[in-house]
Amino acid sequence: MTGGYAGANGFAVHALQAQGLTKAFGSIRAVSDLSFVVPRGSITGFLGPNGSGKTTTLRMLLGLTKPSAGVGLVAGAPFSALSHPARAVGAVLDSRSLHPKRTAAGHLRIFTASIGVPDSRADDVLRLVGLGDATNRQVGGFSLGMRQRLALATALLGDPEILVLDEPANGLDPEGIAWLRDFLKSYAAGGRTVLISSHLLREVEATVDNLVIISGGALMYQGGIDQLRASRPSRTLVAVSDPAALALALASNGITNAQLLPDGRLGVAGSDTDTVTRIASESGLTVFGASYEHADLEQVFLSMTAGQYTATPAGSIGTPGYGPPPGYPQPAGNPQPPGYAPPLGYGPQLQHGAPHAGPSPWDGGRR
Repeated sequence: MTGGYAGANGFAVHALQAQGLTKAFGSIRAVSDLSFVVPRGSITGFLGPNGSGKTTTLRMLLGLTKPSAGVGLVAGAPFSALSHPARAVGAVLDSRSLHPKRTAAGHLRIFTASIGVPDSRADDVLRLVGLGDATNRQVGGFSLGMRQRLALATALLGDPEILVLDEPANGLDPEGIAWLRDFLKSYAAGGRTVLISSHLLREVEATVDNLVIISGGALMYQGGIDQLRASRPSRTLVAVSDPAALALALASNGITNAQLLPDGRLGVAGSDTDTVTRIASESGLTVFGASYEHADLEQVFLSMTAGQYTATPAGSIGTPGYGPPPGYPQPAGNPQPPGYAPPLGYGPQLQHGAPHAGPSPWDGGRR
């Protein structure tokens, strides 16, 4: 939305919105002019490297950290203006802040009293998160996964329209992770909204509809996950007797985006396996194996954030090296700032038989 926000009790198009959020700690700018929206009824993944400003951003959205500039909106209003905040949003930011001597039910009933819901709601949410048999157990004896479930139960007490979750799968076993995925999908299917920050990229890929990716406190991408994957070319991986000779042959056929990989194979973006192997054979080269690989979220994320700073001196946003490679879809109203440049190693890496030693956009620059 532009030109202000809906009232605390009014309808807002977006469940969550960051408008120019900035946070500086002394000379370090952790978040810089960050703007994005989380649509209602969606599951949105909030991704970034460690230290990229994710938790600081979540805290600003929830009114826990005061921005240096900008505003965070929940259901169209700053958190402080919400008439019934527990009904609007529930959050899990840290499952460690639980008193070890309290029982699960005792912990929750402190919150039921403060937000004005009946004590019976505590029993309801404990059953909902799979802790119905642990109601009277002390939290000090809980595993990390059980603490995560209890933190989620706390967030659900107010029956909120929006959930904000920071690493909710920490400590969960595979069964627990699968349960969380199904729970969040069911929650959003009812028209509610989830913003989830996680380092489990494959799980994020299986769960979310939309993505917000940040690095160095700045926006890298906002949009659909399918749109992001489609923006990255798939590639053919080929093991051949002379990769440099194949790169020359491909270039002579107009295929220039070839990358020599650490394992000795050639990665060829934007060309199918049949074409690559045909050119190799016509050039008298021996092909030991070839396969076609689609870009997944982990590969795209690593290439997007490879080599990015995680915090910058205040006032220095726009340093070369920030931002996604050219061609990435940009959200409306968020053009690339001056000084944005692709990470080193993006684009054609092997041309005219000369291997490039720079980082690959497919391996995240890892060497």
